[in-house]
Amino acid sequence: MANKAKLLIVDDEKIALRNLQHVLKKEGYDVKATLSGQNALKLLHDNKYDVVLTDLRMEKVDGMQILGRCKELYPETEVIMITGYASIENAIKAMKQGAYHYIAKPFKLDEVKKVVFEAAEKVRLLKENKLLRDNVESLGGKEKIITQDPQMIRILELAREISPTDCNVIITGESGTGKEMIAKYIHNYSKRADKQFIAINCGAFTEELLANELFGHEKDAYTGASKMKKGIIEVASNGTLFLDEITEMSASMQVKFLRVIQEEELYRIGGNSPISVDVRYIAATNRNISESIGRGEMRQDLYYRLNVVTFNIPPLCERPGDIPLLCLHFLNKYSVLMNKAVEDISEEVLDVLMGYNYPGNVRELENIIERGVALCRGNMLEMAHLPDDLKNFNIKTFRKSGGGISSLEDQEKAYISWVLKEVGGNKTKASEILGIDRVSLWRKMKRFGITE
Repeated sequence: MANKAKLLIVDDEKIALRNLQHVLKKEGYDVKATLSGQNALKLLHDNKYDVVLTDLRMEKVDGMQILGRCKELYPETEVIMITGYASIENAIKAMKQGAYHYIAKPFKLDEVKKVVFEAAEKVRLLKENKLLRDNVESLGGKEKIITQDPQMIRILELAREISPTDCNVIITGESGTGKEMIAKYIHNYSKRADKQFIAINCGAFTEELLANELFGHEKDAYTGASKMKKGIIEVASNGTLFLDEITEMSASMQVKFLRVIQEEELYRIGGNSPISVDVRYIAATNRNISESIGRGEMRQDLYYRLNVVTFNIPPLCERPGDIPLLCLHFLNKYSVLMNKAVEDISEEVLDVLMGYNYPGNVRELENIIERGVALCRGNMLEMAHLPDDLKNFNIKTFRKSGGGISSLEDQEKAYISWVLKEVGGNKTKASEILGIDRVSLWRKMKRFGITE
């Protein structure tokens, strides 16, 4: 929250200093105040502040010196200049040297509160962005899973725990949630990590082709089989085989596969000699397995053979805290791949991405960011780089950028602001659309701090 920010106020006028200190403390800020520019330099040397408000004209050490020293020590700290000697020249000079804003005395307290809030919010967002970058860089291991969600962390902890045991695993979850990544994660922390990890999608083949892929064939086993071919189960021996969409495997194929698991041996198509195999099996499906068993699509005995441990991966919409992390991860990934310098995501875009439902889960988010980076010509992802259906989603979002759910007041403010923007600031049209009179609209604008 911005109102947790640390503030330093520097002003050699005692009454002005006390007033500012009192007002900003009431706003919830952690405020330190001093009448001396020299003391301010000492405080800056010993402490880091989010926002500094300083008078421009003071004896011995003035506001420009404080600005310079502050930017030297803490470039991300925002400095607001306050002075009774307002001039365009001084304003330009201060802004060129990195001042955030310039307020002339006598000032309105509402103006000061607004500027301080915006400066503190900017610092908060920069801190949050840096934290996300640090998290993305530090999250690693043998298989990088980008998450800070408690459900996912528990899944990863359990995955690490069972990885060395060699037990078979079933992973369930919607398409695009990252089931194969969890499978690789388990493999990479197992005793088989230095052996093969092979993945196959059971729904991508007919029964005959799947049998050929899994078991291989002997030379001349059928027309066109000019040489012997090992199946992927044989190739994966001593390693891990990941069978995606296991419920798409035909019933007769499931019987053959079950025998391989039970006997730890297989016969190539056209072969008479058993071939011993030692494979860890990880199966996955986006279906409800209990329903699949009930409909006869999944054999119960095969299910029991595979289902030593089950992981259910939650959809992305149930772990919104991961969205900023994933956005930054994919932003970095595709910026490098496309040789672009896209470094940031606008707050408006992040708000939209935080509120979207993601029927395609993590895979869909990755595609959105990849598309955005491809279209972006600057260093920040903006609304213009989003797909049209997401641009129109803006006002529907019910989540804040930090992952929390927006209050009714936040939604009302966002909607009024959006309507005003859509009608070009015409309050008569806006009040008609909102179903309120102009006076009520004016009161709400004043209450929410919505400017024209």
